Amino acid sequence: MNIAQALAAAEKLGVARLDAQLLLLHAVGRREDQRAWLLAHDDHAITAVQCASFMSLCERRCTGEPVAYLVGHKEFYGMRLAVDRRVLVPRPDTETLVEWALQTLGAHRRLGWNPSVIDLGTGSGAIALAIKHARPDIRVEAVDADVGALEVARSNANALSLDIEFRQASWLEGARRYDLVVSNPPYVAEADEHLAHLSHEPLSALASGPDGLDAICEIARQAPDHLNPGGWLLLEHGWDQAAAVRKLLAGHGFADVRSHRDLSGIERCSGGRFLELG
Repeated sequence: MNIAQALAAAEKLGVARLDAQLLLLHAVGRREDQRAWLLAHDDHAITAVQCASFMSLCERRCTGEPVAYLVGHKEFYGMRLAVDRRVLVPRPDTETLVEWALQTLGAHRRLGWNPSVIDLGTGSGAIALAIKHARPDIRVEAVDADVGALEVARSNANALSLDIEFRQASWLEGARRYDLVVSNPPYVAEADEHLAHLSHEPLSALASGPDGLDAICEIARQAPDHLNPGGWLLLEHGWDQAAAVRKLLAGHGFADVRSHRDLSGIERCSGGRFLELG
C-alpha cells in the first residue's frame, strides 16, 4: 500500500483528511508539519507494520478518540505538550487566557514588581507552562486535584526545562497569596449533550454542576483570600457564560470586571482585580 491508497482507505472509514494525514505522518515516523511531504510522495510505499498501525489509529479515531491522544502530543502556544487520557487536550481557545494573563504580568513588569502566579486545575500544565515560557523571571505554581494529571504536567515541564512548582490540591487549598490566579476549570453543565462526544476525555475536567458554574463559583469565592492587593483572577468559561461569570466576580468584590473574546469573537474569558486584602 502507498500513501495515496492509505489516505483513501482512511477516507472510506470516515476519517477527516487532516486527521488522516496527521495519523499517517505519525505512523511512518514523520513530524506533523510534513504534510507537504505526503502530497509530494503519494506513491511512496509504506510497510505492512506502518499500514497496520495507521489503520488501527484510524479505527480509534472513528470512535471519537482525539488525534492528540492517538499521537501522544498537542501543540499549544508554540510548545509541544505530551497528553493522554489523564488530561484534557489543550484547546486553541485557551491561548486567549494566556494572552490576557501575560498582559496583566506585563503591567507588573513595568511597575518593577516580581509577580507570582498560580494556575488552578493545571491538567497538562498548558497555561502554567506557556506563562513560564514567556516570562521565565516570575514564580509560577500549578495545582491539580488529580495525581495523574500532575504526572503529565511535571513530565511536560521537565521536557521543556521550565521550573514550575507543582502541588496536589483542590483549587486554592493550602495556597499563598499571588498577583495572578488563572484557571481553565470545568465549566460544562453536567447534563450537556455535548459531553457524549467528549467521552474519551476526563469528565471531572469538563463538567461542573447543573449550570457548569460550580467550580467557577468556588474559585471566585476563595480567590480574594489569596490575592495580593490589585491582583487579578482570570477564568476561562463557556461561550454563553460570560455575563454570569462577570456577575459572580462582581458579587465577590472584584473590580474592573471584564471579558475577553477569542479569535472567533466569543467572550471566552472573564476576570477582575481585587483591590483589598480579604
